[in-house]
Amino acid sequence: MVELFHQFQKQILFNYIIGSIIAIFGVGSVFIFHTLNLTTNEVLYLLMVMIFSGTVMVGLEIRSYKTHIQPLKRYFYTEAPTDQQVNEAFLTAHRFPLLTLQRILGPHLLGLSIPASIVTFGLIYHNFISLPYYYIFYAWCGAILIAVMHGLIEFYLTTSAVKAVIQSISNRARVPLSIEGKFFLSIQQKLLMSSLLIAVFPVCLFLLAAQIRTTDGGTSTYWSWASVIVGVILFLSIYGTLLLYKSIEQPINELRENLLKVKQGQLETMDNYYSDEFSNLVSGFNLMVSGIKERDKENEQLLESFFTVFAATLDARDSYTAGHTNRVADYSVEIARKANFSIEQIDLLRKAALLHDIGKIGVRDEVLLKDGKLTDEEFDQIKLHPTIGANILEQVGLPKHLLAIVPGVKYHHERYDGNGYPEGLKGEEIPLLGRLIAVADAFDAMTSDRPYRKGMPIAKALQILEEGKGTQWDPYFASILIELQKEM
Repeated sequence: MVELFHQFQKQILFNYIIGSIIAIFGVGSVFIFHTLNLTTNEVLYLLMVMIFSGTVMVGLEIRSYKTHIQPLKRYFYTEAPTDQQVNEAFLTAHRFPLLTLQRILGPHLLGLSIPASIVTFGLIYHNFISLPYYYIFYAWCGAILIAVMHGLIEFYLTTSAVKAVIQSISNRARVPLSIEGKFFLSIQQKLLMSSLLIAVFPVCLFLLAAQIRTTDGGTSTYWSWASVIVGVILFLSIYGTLLLYKSIEQPINELRENLLKVKQGQLETMDNYYSDEFSNLVSGFNLMVSGIKERDKENEQLLESFFTVFAATLDARDSYTAGHTNRVADYSVEIARKANFSIEQIDLLRKAALLHDIGKIGVRDEVLLKDGKLTDEEFDQIKLHPTIGANILEQVGLPKHLLAIVPGVKYHHERYDGNGYPEGLKGEEIPLLGRLIAVADAFDAMTSDRPYRKGMPIAKALQILEEGKGTQWDPYFASILIELQKEM
């Protein structure tokens, strides 16, 4: 947590240094030293003025920065921050781009311009610099233009840098945090401010430089001078435009990517670190995702009820086999876990096991409930129940992701040696769920009491499974069930 805070401060410092170099020593020095005709001594004096006023500016800005960063520092250096501290840090993080803009237009601009104006006035008064006094006014105009452009650039850079901080605070909070309805700077305001500045800044700056140039009457050729000025203006305008575009493009791309994830079934909420109208869009997206999750949960509960009702319906019809489907489902899940099935596979297996005998609904009572031995014709009717069950499930319109349970229902009476029914499939031709359920179904059938016989001891049932591995049952799943029962 503290490391994240340090990284954030380093990024803010880096942005500030780069922005200041471009604004003061880049644009400012180009206009001063390329537009004015100065002697070597005057250049040195003005450089000293810039260094002195820059030192004052940095001191004032550090003081202002320490005040602005305090809520964040208090939060990150506290092991268990209070709800009030969390909320203050969250709001401060969202406000930090605006606080950065305020520092640029406040202590940064004034801390630089006021000392520079006073010292320059003194140098002109004592004839160390031969410039008209009204050039100080021109300098103020230029400083304000450059500060506004510098502030705009740092606003967008800080907006990007603070996102990780906002995300960290949100993840750590005990209650959901939101700034909904508290736009610190709306998209409309940002677009208006940026567009006006990008459009007006080049014109004003060029006019100012041209006025100084005309008044000064320097000797360098006009086009050589103008090309440098236009180059500087063009660079700042393009850079400001790109930052504006990126600030709008990024949230749109994030929304697009997350909507695509929703389409693919990945229901993940977005981190909301925006302080404008995009905050409402992200909140709306997260509400949509929560609604879809809730709906899916309700649908899953309905499906669970569907399987339970089907299984209970069969148990109610044949009271002698009541509980059989649930036991087969339990045995099947135990085998699947031991075999390292995925969670999704285990869920499908359990559903298939609960419905593996649902086709017996289509068998006549006198056959299904007969106490004695079945005739060949009656047994042929019993052998139809896997196909009947599969047909029932195909007709109810199962969701696409549940269609995999149908083979488990249809083929749970196939034998590994190919002598089973309904299609006489052999070995791994038999679908995976069918092979596994067959083992669980046989074990429960052997160990459960029936009206015409008592259930056999578990040891004997396991011996039969052992002998039937590779002929009647899949040897791998049979071995797992035998091992699980011996461990009990």
